[in-house]
Amino acid sequence: MNPTRTWAATALLAFALTACGGSATSPDTTTDAGAPSPSADTATAADAFGITDPWVKAAGADDGMTAVFGEITNGSDTEVTIVAASHDAADTVELHEVVTEGADGTMREKDGGFAVPAEGGLPLEPGADHIMLMDLTRDLEPGDETTVTVEFSDGSTAGFTAPVKEYAGANEEYGGDGHEGHGGGDH
Repeated sequence: MNPTRTWAATALLAFALTACGGSATSPDTTTDAGAPSPSADTATAADAFGITDPWVKAAGADDGMTAVFGEITNGSDTEVTIVAASHDAADTVELHEVVTEGADGTMREKDGGFAVPAEGGLPLEPGADHIMLMDLTRDLEPGDETTVTVEFSDGSTAGFTAPVKEYAGANEEYGGDGHEGHGGGDH
């Protein structure tokens, strides 16, 4: 066989394969600048999650409940929503807000979860939004490190570690079963 023809045939075959397989675009991706890429399509809310200065108020299992605080951040260009949370030392975990009714602050589960604005943040603070750990199964003592997991509306999850700290506030009394209508607002 002629070496020139073999080389030409090989080059033609390589060109044909490259043209067929390498330049086509699927409906999910484009090659235009600024257009979505496959990785943008697969990004989750958890990928954009961050938290600054997280901490948990120290509490004993006999206390029954405590709360998680910090500054949640969203590094994406779209709003994300935290819809649930979990912790291995709490049988029940809820996302709470404190609303003022007259002169009293009332703590309650936040309908729809925590919406975190695009490229923004959401503070979790005593007397305001917080993650409530209820039905504690063990003591959370000052100096401990503990992990909290949050779940987003897209089903993705992210975990973070927070130190347990003493906090002089949040000594209010709770009525009822300890899960609804908590009085006071200074966790």
